[in-house]
Amino acid sequence: MTNSVHEHGWTAVPRSLDTLVASRKDPKPSKPVKIEDIATPDSPLVQAVMEYAQARLPSEAFNHSMRVFYYGQAITSQHFADWHYSAETYLLTALLHDIGTTAANQESTQLSFEFQGGIISLDLLKSLKAELSQAEAVAETIIRHQDIGDTGNVTTLTAVTHFATILDNAGLNGELVHEDTIKSVTAKYPRNAWTGCFASVVRRERELKPWSNTTRIEGFAEMVEANKLMEPYDAKL
Repeated sequence: MTNSVHEHGWTAVPRSLDTLVASRKDPKPSKPVKIEDIATPDSPLVQAVMEYAQARLPSEAFNHSMRVFYYGQAITSQHFADWHYSAETYLLTALLHDIGTTAANQESTQLSFEFQGGIISLDLLKSLKAELSQAEAVAETIIRHQDIGDTGNVTTLTAVTHFATILDNAGLNGELVHEDTIKSVTAKYPRNAWTGCFASVVRRERELKPWSNTTRIEGFAEMVEANKLMEPYDAKL
């Protein structure tokens, strides 16, 4: 159990991002990281999930997923180096975290898109013979990847996903990633008006499912649209 806990990021950490930022033992300014210096897993499992995600996600959402991976790895390596999770498990999470937002998946269920995405991802990874602990870690994180708040705990895998998704979507905690890192990541995986795309996804979720988990984040679409950190990279199509 201990090995799978470390391998797949099951260690509990505070849910509060402010608490996590304040808890750093030796806080230092972020340093620039080039995307090519961040190792990208390339196992058969990753390849299969990469093909699955590319075939189903719009290009804007796929690029967002890849940015989430690279930003998360940059954040962890510089600010939370004692966190344990495998790069493979995190990449699988990043690739699949928004799979529930595709038109087909969002409209085929009454479930909130994160819950639908978690179930889809769990079934997919089990069908691909992923280790159960890994498949469940990915599903847990996808289900909770918008569960940002001040109380309780999440897994380290969920925490890094929180940091990376909210950075890319809303520009929060921008001090955790150097500007040159953002330039390097967006050069390979451009935003292509992602701000407007994701704001539309949020509004569609709220319209289709007025009970959905997304409704707990007040003014979410407006928060996304006010993303000043990423505005210079958010070229309009």
